[in-house]
Amino acid sequence: MPKADEPNDKAFQSLDARLDAFEARKAAEKPVKAAGEKASQDGYRLLADLIGGVLVGLGFGWLLDHYAGTGPWGMVGGLLIGTGLAIFSVVRKATKLSAQASKAPAKDVDNGDGPTAPKQKRD
Repeated sequence: MPKADEPNDKAFQSLDARLDAFEARKAAEKPVKAAGEKASQDGYRLLADLIGGVLVGLGFGWLLDHYAGTGPWGMVGGLLIGTGLAIFSVVRKATKLSAQASKAPAKDVDNGDGPTAPKQKRD
């Protein structure tokens, strides 16, 4: 009976080898995709913060108008305050993201002085 399992062992070893090769390829591709995905995630987060700040300001202004009876001035003030705070928050976060990006080592940057610089034609 043990001899019947030998072909299955070889099949499992072959499958393990192919699986390891596949995982190695995926691991090599992952950092390239992660950089682009992180940039778009950061952009969407900044956009959501900006829109959210404006909407929260409008919401508080509406609540003030509704309960204090101040007419449209609560919403106008809430809109202005919410927009101002949202812009301040987005600029602060964008500055932090920019500082983090400048600290990260740049990969595959061609500054033009290496052998990959295009040759100039001489007439």
